Amino acid sequence: MKTLKMIFKNEDGNNVTFSLRNPKDTLTAQGVKDAMDNIIAKNVFITTGGELVSKVRAEIIDTTETTLFDEEA
Repeated sequence: MKTLKMIFKNEDGNNVTFSLRNPKDTLTAQGVKDAMDNIIAKNVFITTGGELVSKVRAEIIDTTETTLFDEEA
């Protein structure tokens, strides 16, 4: 499974991470930067440390999950 992690800095100087599952394969660095800028400009999220003030990093994490057993199945 792929997950997009967007990391922002808030007013207190702390990093805040938002994760989205299954990002589109056509996602570009510029597209993510633009989305993060919009999130900051429109104050979409406010954290306990205040508003988001800047972008720190964005990354796509690709993980493989293998079930060894499932007793509920």
